[in-house]
Amino acid sequence: MIAPGLRIGWIRTTADIRSSITIAKQAADLHTSTIDQAAAAHYLASGRGELALSRIREAYAARRDAMLELLPSALPDGSSWNRPDGGMFVWVRLPEGRDAASALPAALAHDVAFVPGTSFFSGIPDERTLRLSFTTYSPARIREGLSRLGATWGTGR
Repeated sequence: MIAPGLRIGWIRTTADIRSSITIAKQAADLHTSTIDQAAAAHYLASGRGELALSRIREAYAARRDAMLELLPSALPDGSSWNRPDGGMFVWVRLPEGRDAASALPAALAHDVAFVPGTSFFSGIPDERTLRLSFTTYSPARIREGLSRLGATWGTGR
C-alpha cells in the first residue's frame, strides 16, 4: 500500500506449509531486493506509515468515487461493475455480446486505455471483463478519461 512496486508483503501461515509458500515465492520472483526490504523495514519502524496510509486512502477514495459516479454514462447499457472497498481497480463486465479486448483499439484511438480482464482468469476467461485503475489520476482526469472511454462505445455524455 505504501509502495506497491516494491512487491514486499507478509503472510501468516502454519509451519506445515511455510516451505511450500517460500518455494512458490522464490519461483515467482527469485528474491525481493534485500536493500528494498531493509528500506521498507526502516520506514515502517519510523511510524510514518500510518499517516501516509491515511493520505493514500483518502486520495484513492476520492478517485474511486469519481470513477464510480461516471461509469453509468461511460459504459454501454447493461454493463456492471464492483464498488471496491480497497485496492486500486474497478472491475467491469460489459453486456452480452461485447468483447473488451476487441474494444481496446477504439479506446486507444480516443487516448484512453484499460486492461482487458481475460488475463486475470485462472479458468475460462470472461471476454466481457475489463479492469479500470483509479489510483494514478486526479478525479478531474478520471472524469476526462471516462468521457473518452464513453466515446469508445458511443455512450459519452
